[in-house]
Amino acid sequence: MSSVLDAGPVVRTNQLDYDEEVIYKSTQYLYDHVRHRGDQPFCLTVSMTHPHDPYAMTKEFWDLYEDVEIPLPKTAAIPHDQQDPHSQRVLKCIDLWGKEMPEERIKAARRAYYGACTYVDTNIGKLLKALDNCGLTEDTIIVFTGDHGDMLGERGLWYKMTWFENSARVPFIVHAPNRFSAKRVKENVSTIDILPTFAGLVGAQLEPSLPMDGVSLVPYLTGGEGLKTDTVFGEYMAEGSQTPVIMIRRGKWKFIYSLIDPPMLFDLEADPLETTNLAARLPVPVPKSKEIKIKDTGLPTPPNGVAPDAVTF
Repeated sequence: MSSVLDAGPVVRTNQLDYDEEVIYKSTQYLYDHVRHRGDQPFCLTVSMTHPHDPYAMTKEFWDLYEDVEIPLPKTAAIPHDQQDPHSQRVLKCIDLWGKEMPEERIKAARRAYYGACTYVDTNIGKLLKALDNCGLTEDTIIVFTGDHGDMLGERGLWYKMTWFENSARVPFIVHAPNRFSAKRVKENVSTIDILPTFAGLVGAQLEPSLPMDGVSLVPYLTGGEGLKTDTVFGEYMAEGSQTPVIMIRRGKWKFIYSLIDPPMLFDLEADPLETTNLAARLPVPVPKSKEIKIKDTGLPTPPNGVAPDAVTF
């Protein structure tokens, strides 16, 4: 938890060094493309690490939030012994089990995260300016997204590692004003849909012998008919997990399940903060954790027959 406890302004971090090199080389790629391959299509992936822990940002962006009231988490910290089993394991993984996070540290970490978001916005602005300087603005499709969110103290949790909205939900913006008008898609979609969407936007023919996960979101972008998907599947198997933790999002419902933990079901329209687990009201009985043997998880049975608190990779 040092990245939270030590949150604040910094001069440099490895992540800042990395992101600035990414932006420099991406900008240089655009200029080189126009110089040498201006008549050819291109695909450029610009992958920055921010916003991300450690919660540290340069004074320039930290000071932007000097007089801003940094909000505390909407969902107060849940007592550790009342957290769901997976969240309990996560708390142990991040060395927060049995400890309280001071309010001033929560605000400092969130302030640094907000500064990191502004830092990313600034870098995106640099890229868009380079794109315009190269005369590529009118015919370039831009997608802005991320691979995970951050709990930022919601429910008393930090980082990612869970299927709660703060961790699982990411921005997904597609910009191509010459192709379609601005609109908001209310259906559930996934980042796994990005590749087939790109293929659909450029008219690429997919190879039938190489099936592709995900679906093209072009009908949603253009307002056309034919796309009825509203279901997203997710699987987590990293820090804090003993078996895969599966998430199904369909419409307003989110269902979270693993072999060893009680299931969770949330109505995100009525309960956007995911405070009421409706699975306890399900008419179908669900096996209790103790009724499922460790061998059913596919993991080696420990010599003492007791499952570890966490499996890390």
